[in-house]
Order: sequence, then C-alpha cells, then structure tokens
Amino acid sequence: MTANAALPLTDLETVDRLGDDLRSAGYDAEGVPTLLGPSANRALARGEFPPALRATRERTPLGVLVRLFLLGRTESAADVAAALPRTGLERALQAQVLERVDRDTVRAGLDVRPHADDTAEYLVVSDLDSDTRPGPVRTDHVLGIGQASITLARQVIREPVERALDLGTGCGIQALHLGPHAGSIVATDVNRRALALAAATARLNGQQWDLRDGSLFDPVADETFDLIVSNPPFVIGTGEAAFTYRDSGMVGDSVCAALLAGTRQRLNPGGTAQYLANWIVRDDADWRTRVGEWVYGSGCEAWVVQRELADPAEYVGLWLADSGEAGSEQAAATAERWLDWFAAENVTGIGMGSIALRRTDTADPAVTLDELTAAGDELTGPEVAAFLARRSWVLQRSDRDLLATPLSLAADAILEHRAVAGHEGWTTVLRMLARDSGPGATLQLDEWGEALLGGCTGLAPLSLQIELLAAVHGLNEDALAAAVLPSVRVAITRGLLHPVAA
Repeated sequence: MTANAALPLTDLETVDRLGDDLRSAGYDAEGVPTLLGPSANRALARGEFPPALRATRERTPLGVLVRLFLLGRTESAADVAAALPRTGLERALQAQVLERVDRDTVRAGLDVRPHADDTAEYLVVSDLDSDTRPGPVRTDHVLGIGQASITLARQVIREPVERALDLGTGCGIQALHLGPHAGSIVATDVNRRALALAAATARLNGQQWDLRDGSLFDPVADETFDLIVSNPPFVIGTGEAAFTYRDSGMVGDSVCAALLAGTRQRLNPGGTAQYLANWIVRDDADWRTRVGEWVYGSGCEAWVVQRELADPAEYVGLWLADSGEAGSEQAAATAERWLDWFAAENVTGIGMGSIALRRTDTADPAVTLDELTAAGDELTGPEVAAFLARRSWVLQRSDRDLLATPLSLAADAILEHRAVAGHEGWTTVLRMLARDSGPGATLQLDEWGEALLGGCTGLAPLSLQIELLAAVHGLNEDALAAAVLPSVRVAITRGLLHPVAA
C-alpha cells in the first residue's frame, strides 16, 4: 500500500475527544486485561485472538473498542458510535481513526492501544500491523509497540535530565517513556505520518514534544542533549527503501555507523546515548572487530551487547513477514535480491543488539564488547547505569588504590566447580563465579582467585587479604597481587565484588 498525503489525527479537538471516550470506557492498561481475563489476555499477547473475541462477545463500549482497535474486527457503526460518543462517528472517520466498510459497519483505521510501565499508563497511536490488517503495510507505515521498542525502553537509564532526543521517534513510544524524567524532549523522524501520530500520542498523554522532520541528526543542527535514544530503521539490506520504519535507504549497516559517528558532538559532557542496532558479520569473523571500529571511533565510552546472531535467510524471512509481504511473488523477488546481496557481500550473519555511549572527554574512552545471549542476560536501565558506574570506578583506581580498599562479595554470588575424574580422584578444571541476576556477571577464577574472593567480607583491605593468603601458602606477596588484581577489576566491573566505603 502506498503513502497517502492526508495525515491522520491532525485536529487536536478530535484527539482530546477520543482520549476522553477511551478513558471513560475503561480502555486502559488495567481495564482491558480485566475485561479479557488472564487467559485471554495472555493469548492476545501471543497474537492469538479467539479467546479475546470470545471475551468481548457482549457489545459493551469497552468490548467494542477492544474488538475494533486490538483485534482488527469490523463492527457495527451504531455500536462504535455508542462507544465513542464525544468523538462521534463522522469526526472519527474524518480523522482516519475509523474506516467505513459499508453503510452499517466500520473498522479501525489506526491502532490505538493502552501501554503501561512501572510509573504510568499511556495510550499509543500507530498504524495497524500485518497481523491485524493482512497484506503489505503502507510504505510510510508507523510501527506500534513491539518487542524492539519495549527492549530499548527497558534499557534506557531513567535518571533526571534537562534535554532528551528521541531520534526516529515513530509513534513516540520512546518519547513517552522520556516524559517523566526529561525536562524537554525533541523527537525526530523522516516520516511525516509518524510525526503526525507521535503528536497524537503526545496529546493523548498530556505531554509536549518538539517534533521535527529530518534524517539522523540533521533536524537538531548543533544542539546538544543529556540523553539520546534511538530505535532507528536498522534493517540491513541493499539500500532499497521499501518501508520507512525498517529501511534507512543506506546500504548495509551504514545507518548504525553514521549514528555512532555523529553522537559525541550532540551529547553534553557526561551525556548518554542508547541505541538498538544491527551489524554485518562477514565470513564468520568476530563481530567485535566491525562494531569495535564504530565505537572506538565515536570518541565516547561504550558498552555494546550482542543479543543474537541471525542467519541471513532467517533475517530476510523475519522482515518480509513483519511487513506483511511474505508469500507473494513480489516478496519472493525481494528475498532473492536481498539474499544475492548478502552472498555478494560475504555476509554470514547479522548481529542484533544494543549500544550505550557516554561522553567522558577522556583521551582513551573505555569500550566493552559483550555477547550476552542467555535468558537472564536482558539489560535494564538500572543495570546499564550500574555497569557504567562500576567500570568508571575501576578505571579511576590504581592498583595501590584497590589494594587499600575493602571489598565484599555480592550477596547473590555463586561459585560453580567443574571437575573431571582421574586416577587420583577429581581434578577441578573450571571455577566460575556468577551472580543469580545481572547480565554478563560471570568470572572464571584460578585457585588463588577463588580463595581470595571467597574471603572478601568488606572487613579488611584487599592488601591484608593478599598478605594473609601469601603467608599461608608460602607465596610471594607481590606476585600474588599482580596475578589476582586483573580478576578483581573484572569482578568489580561485573558486580561480583563491591567496594566498601571507609
């Protein structure tokens, strides 16, 4: 479906009336799950509609709104008019909130859905996806609340900031989450339809954003920010721009490289940027080499986490299905061009993950490149903030400083031993220290590291522990310190050890 020049929901009075109707009906993050019940609500989250349809057979205003906006069903015009008394049927049709099917029935023209986090409830406006409205989506399709947007929202550090930038705002989900802790918000996009729907989202939730049209950092010129977030159109491909929400129009992963290259000069000193990104892996090489070039060249300290490595064929299939193209002749031709390009470029995988940058203005900014794929390794804002703070603390301490510091082992630390049987019994081949929670919180130890960290109770400086351990085992104290201090630094960075203030 091609783009339509007429933009939806540009009349603020209509947006206000729609918000009043939705809230009056209980169409929110509490009312909808209550109406559906736990089982149907879980099924809806999985994309299974029948239980929710069954739960909304009674045509209450809330039931009609759920069927209309969340289930994509055609409903009686009379029932919808009763559910939207302040907005009115004709006003909703004119604003493209509804589409007329025939004289007596209508369907949703937009996706309007409740969303909540730990601090607030929201209403989010976007386009209907291919699950709700089968077939290819619009070329200027505005993506709604998806796993990627939720992933980024959970990772963002929620500390108070004066100015924040949401680059590539789409429907405005990241800007919404910035609202409670940012003094002012600039939100940008190349898609005029996205900016219109983001404006409606902001209005529905009582927020004000400075919405600007343009690519990457062009709309903000030389302005600087304390926090920048972006879930950009990072899908890797040939440079074709079939769908605005996924395709940057830039070849390969160059949009992510460009994003990182322009970040430092748009950050205030101490400012942070947090992005989702995809990157190319060629000839099964280590992904860290390519991404490392980006982040080392950014001038910022960085923590990069690869969460998944996708096979090219699976990657293409995923995005064709996401846009509703899968199964058509056109999709087959697109897939062939896409896969031919991957083959010509020796692309053997696509890395998928997140990048956190911080402007420190140091001569040699710290960079950590992690591959964290376990189920418990999902990042959260508090963990990202804690990791950056711990790493900064360690880098600012000399070996002498560390030796003078009492350290305590994390309360949830667990030591795992692996051993092999031999003629003389069991021989330990692996000592792994880990936390019950926290991404990347593991450290392999030798026997001296095991003994030392096990004695970290926070009651004595590290130097005294090393002195006692060396004396008991007849070791050279300086040699033991040199051997264990690198592990101590990693353990603190990973949250396995905590400095105890004097």
